Amino acid sequence: MSGTEAAVPPRTLLKVSLVCFLAWVFSVYDYTLFGTLLPKIAEEFGWSTATATNIATLVTVGTFVVALAVGPLLDRVGRKRALVITIVGAGLSSGFTGLAAGAVSLVFIRAFSGFGYSEELVNTVYLNELYGKARRRGFMYSFVQSGWPVGALVAAGLTAVLLPVVGWRWCFVIAMVPSILVALLATRLPESPVFVALSRVRALRAEGKTEQADALAAEAGLELGAANKARLRDVFAPGLRGHTVCLSLAWLFNWMAIQVFSVLGTTVLTEAKHVSFDNALLVLVLANAVGFAGYLFHGWLGDRVNRRTVIIIGWLLGAVCSAAMLLGPASEGFVIAFYALSLFFLNGPYSALLYYMGESFPAQVRGLGPNVAHTMGPVGAILGSLLLTGLLSAGAGMITAALVTGSACLLASGLAMLGTRRVEQAGEPLPTPTDEGLRI
Repeated sequence: MSGTEAAVPPRTLLKVSLVCFLAWVFSVYDYTLFGTLLPKIAEEFGWSTATATNIATLVTVGTFVVALAVGPLLDRVGRKRALVITIVGAGLSSGFTGLAAGAVSLVFIRAFSGFGYSEELVNTVYLNELYGKARRRGFMYSFVQSGWPVGALVAAGLTAVLLPVVGWRWCFVIAMVPSILVALLATRLPESPVFVALSRVRALRAEGKTEQADALAAEAGLELGAANKARLRDVFAPGLRGHTVCLSLAWLFNWMAIQVFSVLGTTVLTEAKHVSFDNALLVLVLANAVGFAGYLFHGWLGDRVNRRTVIIIGWLLGAVCSAAMLLGPASEGFVIAFYALSLFFLNGPYSALLYYMGESFPAQVRGLGPNVAHTMGPVGAILGSLLLTGLLSAGAGMITAALVTGSACLLASGLAMLGTRRVEQAGEPLPTPTDEGLRI
C-alpha cells in the first residue's frame, strides 16, 4: 500500500490523529460514566449491589449486540463515516441515559454505548491505513489509544464537579455535547486512501473494467479477487488457529478484569476498600492520570523491545498489583498507589496490543483476525459482570469477588498471550509456509 500511504501528508496525519484521540476520549467518557455513576443510579432506583451489577451485565449484552454492527460499517460506508457514526452513537447514548425511567429503558439506551466501545476498532483500521509503515507507529498510536485513561479521568473528574450541582442525569446529558462537537470535526476528515482505492476498484469491476480494476488494485497494494477474500474459517486454519484462539481468550479474560477494575471501579472501591464515593472519584482521577502514562510507556517500549513481550509482562504485573490493592491495607495512600499501578499495567499494554494484532496476522486476514479477537471484549465484560454478580449473590465479599473476577482473569489474559504468535521486531509476521488451509 505504499502508493496510498505516501499520499497522506504529515499535517493530515496529525489532524486525523487528534480527532481520533478526542473521539476515543469522549467515547470512553460515555462508556465509563455509566460504571462511575452506577452507585448513584442504584441509589435512586433502590437497587442492591448485586442487582446493580446484574443491570450492568444486561447493559453489556446490549453493548455487544450493537458493537457487532460496526465491523460491517467499516467496509460498507468507509472509515471516516464509520468514525462519525460511532461518535454520534456514543454521544446519543449519553444524552438519552439522562431520560432513563428504570432498568428496562436504561438497558436499552446504554446498549448504544457499543458504538463508543467499537470506536477503538474504527481508529485501529483508519489509522493503520494512514500511518502505513512509519517507524514509530506504535508510539504514535499510543497517544490516540491513551484516550482511554483520559476519558475515564474526564468522566471521574467532571462527575466529581458536576454531580453535586446537577445530579447524575444531567452528568450524562452534558457528556453528549463534546461527542457531537467531535463528530462535526470528524466530518471534515479525509477518507482513508485505502478505502478510496478499494471503492474505486469495486466500482470498476462492477462496470466490467477488470483490467483497470486489477491495475489500480496492484498500485494500491490490494488483493480483491474473489479467491482472495478473507473468510472466517481462514483465521482458524491450522497455522493460525492457536494464535486466534489464544488472542481471543486474552481479550475475553482481560475484559473481565477491565469490567471489574475500570468500568465498575467506583463500586469495587466503595464496597471492597470502604472508600467513600467522593474519595473513590478522586482515586479514579489520580489512577487514570497514571494510566495515561502507561499507554505512552507501553507504546514506546513496544517499538523498542517486542510488543508481545510487553503485553505479557504488563498484564502479569497488573494482576499482582490489583491483588495487592485488594488484599492490602485500606489506607488511602496504599489504595491510590496500587490501584494506579493496576490501571497502568491493565490498560497501558493496549497501545502495543492493537498494533501487534495487525502485525501478527497475514495480510489477507489482517482485518478479519483482529476483529474476531476484538469482539471478545464485550463477551468478557458480560462474563465478568455475571461472575461478579454470581459471587456477590452467593454471599462472597467484594474483595473475594473482585480478586477472582478481576485479578485472576487479568493473570489469565497474560498467560493466554503466551500462546500467540511471535512477531519479528521489524513488524512483519514470521513466515508460516506450513499453514495448511490458509490461502496465501
